[in-house]
Amino acid sequence: MMSRLVQLPHRLWRMAVGALTATAGNVANALVLIWANKGRSMLTTLGIVIAVTSTIAVVSIVQGFGNYMTDMVRGYGTQYMVVGPDFEPSTERDGRGRITMTMRDVEAVRTECPNIHRITPFIYTDNATISYGLEVASDVPVRGVSESYQTIRNFQADVGRFFGPIDIEAASPVIVLGRTVVKNLEATDAIVGDHVEVDGRRFLVIGILAAKGGMMGDDQDNTVMIPYTTALNMYTDLRDHVRFLAEATTEAQIPEAEGQMRRVLRARHDLESGQADDFTIHRQDQALRQFATIRNIATGVLAGIVSISLLVGGIGIMNVMLVSVTERTNEIGLRKSVGGRRRDILLQFLTEAVVLCAVGGAIGVVLGYGLTTLVGMHPSMIEIRVPPWVVALALVSSAGAGVVFGIIPALKAAILHPIEALRHE
Repeated sequence: MMSRLVQLPHRLWRMAVGALTATAGNVANALVLIWANKGRSMLTTLGIVIAVTSTIAVVSIVQGFGNYMTDMVRGYGTQYMVVGPDFEPSTERDGRGRITMTMRDVEAVRTECPNIHRITPFIYTDNATISYGLEVASDVPVRGVSESYQTIRNFQADVGRFFGPIDIEAASPVIVLGRTVVKNLEATDAIVGDHVEVDGRRFLVIGILAAKGGMMGDDQDNTVMIPYTTALNMYTDLRDHVRFLAEATTEAQIPEAEGQMRRVLRARHDLESGQADDFTIHRQDQALRQFATIRNIATGVLAGIVSISLLVGGIGIMNVMLVSVTERTNEIGLRKSVGGRRRDILLQFLTEAVVLCAVGGAIGVVLGYGLTTLVGMHPSMIEIRVPPWVVALALVSSAGAGVVFGIIPALKAAILHPIEALRHE
């Protein structure tokens, strides 16, 4: 008994070596057959090639655009939250009066929330008229903010300067222009130090913002910024509807900072337990996660659609393998007559199907890389990289298609009776 146990590893080793040798021989035979029938093999694997090529190209492009948008959102900051009054109708708010958010609320959040690092009021109107000499720009968004806004939202002035605490305290009529506004006013950088009129009020231009570009159809450069104290004096109807941006100390502390703000604002607005908030808190990090989820869903859906051609290619593989079994019936009968086992015949034809699909998958990977590189060479195209996982998925899927669609022809070959097979013409 002990001697048998000692010999068991050696037997298993011999079996493994034998299986590997047989598999290597089947793979070599399959490659020889593919090379001997190059034209038919190429047409047979065409569906696999198209499926793998399109999958790699589509997934790479979608992932590239997704990464581009994600990086853009991160560039705008992910640690801040936008807080404002909630004007949506709700039965819990009926009979409780007008919903407001004032500067006192902003100051309470500033002083009572230790996890808030920076905060800025955000007085916003999107239909201001700006004139400079004879040029007029209409429907310009005006943002009344503090000096912290440039750090929270990464809006820096590349010409001149941003306004500071002294300008805020004095409610100075100073303004910083976006690049699109400067262009629409047909001005140059020399406008700094000159004056413009915003809704009939004269402002000194102290700076021009660095270009930010567009995001999802929103031109970030089509804006002007003024001290929030000046904005409150101009747009008095917004004094009870103040919004503000609050930046957490770190991204990990955003949930705790949100909870602190919620407690402070609910206490200030006398909201009882069970009553809905009369304000909204929008977290930028949540928007980033939602966008990443949408990107992944879009990638999966598009990859699934283009991989339908893999099914078509697999059916083509099965059809050709069935023809091959018929053509090689005599060969199968001869192998069985000299001791060939059913599993040997099964593995031979199954290996041929897998190798055929794997070759098509390899060609598809090369073409997918080439197509992606060609698209990425366009000067207006974003950076596109082929994810390693999609290459691995494409190769595994193509080999899997060989197993799935090659099993029926392999079984047909394995169950042939040797005598009948030898008689086949």
